Parts: sequence; C-alpha cells; structure tokens
Amino acid sequence: MRFHKECLYCKKELVGRTDKKFCDPQCKSGYQYQKAKEQPERFYDKVNNQLKLNRKILKEFNKGGKVTVRTEILKDIGFNTNFFTHYWKNQKGDVYFFVYEYGFLKKVEHGIDKFILIKWQDYMLKKTPLGL
Repeated sequence: MRFHKECLYCKKELVGRTDKKFCDPQCKSGYQYQKAKEQPERFYDKVNNQLKLNRKILKEFNKGGKVTVRTEILKDIGFNTNFFTHYWKNQKGDVYFFVYEYGFLKKVEHGIDKFILIKWQDYMLKKTPLGL
C-alpha cells in the first residue's frame, strides 16, 4: 500500500520512506525557520536585542573615549536608556550607566539634553575589603 504524502514546506510529493516529512534539508530548514517566526518574541530575546543595539550605538558614537552627544540623536536611532548592564558612581556622585564596556551619563547643558559617553576603565573597578 502506497501513501501519498507531501513535504510540509513546499508541498511537493514525497518519495522514499513512509515517515519522511521533507523533500530535502533546505525545506526542513525553511519549515523550522517559518515556525520560529510565528512564535512571539521571548522576553529574554527582547532584552538581549535592545542591549546589543544600545552597545552598538554607544560604540559607534564613542570613538574618542569621552564624547558628548545630544540625547535626541541616540534615541532617534533606537537607543533606550532603560536597558543597561551595570552602573558606576564617580567621586562627584554622577552615576554612569553602562552597556557592557560603554557608558553614558545624562546631562542638561544650556537647556539641551545630552549624553556624556565614556568607555570602561580599570580604575572604575571598586575593590571591597575582600577583594571582590
């Protein structure tokens, strides 16, 4: 008895084993990709994608080690200040937020919102009495 089955991806008739689902590896890959795209984006993926975007933006704009940029420029290309990996407080009490090795501090100068962009330095690593 012959079963007429079709490929789950391209719908072509399958030839060969009775439990075969795809006609070739490309159809199998395409089917799995299509199914993955139908799934809602996971929270972890959203956070990770925004962190990657934030880091990319900070890296692109901070070529000199310390740079001042208008807030609107970064936000217009997708920078989101709510996503950061850690923070560092300097001796003046300013809190820099970091996305991995790139940091930013929000300042208002002459009524204009700006970010001061910096790169992580070894001296920023604060040692506790236990060396942690």
